[in-house]
Amino acid sequence: MAAVCDVCAKKPTFGHNVPWSKKKTNRRWNPNIQSIRAVVNGSTKRMNVCVSCIKAGKVAR
Repeated sequence: MAAVCDVCAKKPTFGHNVPWSKKKTNRRWNPNIQSIRAVVNGSTKRMNVCVSCIKAGKVAR
């Protein structure tokens, strides 16, 4: 499943793991994406939506 929200287009951000030795390695932070059935234009549709959009009420389940 792609880590992109279908409502707000939130996607992963990238950065580094920084341990005590300061040897940086790449990492990424994924948004909390959930697969839900939402009502879109009167019909139900399966969408990948982040939890912040669900909590904000941007999606009718």
